[in-house]
Amino acid sequence: MIPSNSLQGSTARRAKLRDLIRQHGFVSVPDLRAAMDVSESTIRRDLESLEESGEAKRTHGGVFFTGPSSTVRQFQSQRADDDETWEKKRLIALAAAALVEDHDTLLLDGGSTTYELARQLVGRPLQIVTNSLPVANLFSTQDAVDLVLLGGAIHHRTGVTHGPFTDQMLEAINVQKAFLSVAGVNMKGFFNSNMLLVETERCMMRAADRTIIVADSTKFGRSSLARMCEWSDVATLVVDDALAEAWRDHAKQSNTQLILASEPNPQERQAS
Repeated sequence: MIPSNSLQGSTARRAKLRDLIRQHGFVSVPDLRAAMDVSESTIRRDLESLEESGEAKRTHGGVFFTGPSSTVRQFQSQRADDDETWEKKRLIALAAAALVEDHDTLLLDGGSTTYELARQLVGRPLQIVTNSLPVANLFSTQDAVDLVLLGGAIHHRTGVTHGPFTDQMLEAINVQKAFLSVAGVNMKGFFNSNMLLVETERCMMRAADRTIIVADSTKFGRSSLARMCEWSDVATLVVDDALAEAWRDHAKQSNTQLILASEPNPQERQAS
């Protein structure tokens, strides 16, 4: 049995480590070792624990902070309400990240699934355009990312910009891939609940060479206030493997590439 004082010590150490990374955004392993006055093997074990909890992401030579900030409270509450759905979002984000190549120019909207995708992209050399304050905050301290935050009116519940100023900025840019989230999907197409946001997402689609929708299977068979687009407007759909067969058939009939995200097997996880 591990002594309770040892557990308390490791918990306190990891909390201090997390605070250091959060304060600086990125910290090298040697700097962490010096600041914490522990061995490199201990630092690496602690970083592994923080990475598993989604609070940090290791990269060559150091670690980035990817944990929650004050701007992502809505995501934290969603996660607390339904861990099973959030796990689906995590798997979707992993599959979507595999579609991204280094130095791609990407557009990310403000959904919880696209935020999970953004966390998977931390540390990679990319150009990121976003209307999401939480996503922008995630990349704001990273030298590897060329970040563009779209201006406009802020939707306070979600922390995204939308409206005519946002749409005007989108008219002047081009991205290779736009990753968008939705509130509902049915046979007629893809939906979101805010009409101004939907118009901004349509502008995002026009600015992109390829539109990729990320949506968990619970969104299917539902609609919302405003239809964003039809199935034929979407190049790729990334969804968890709980998606019903009827929706898989409909994606095929619509010529929409369907990528089903699932938990990697142990061999794949070890290789990664």
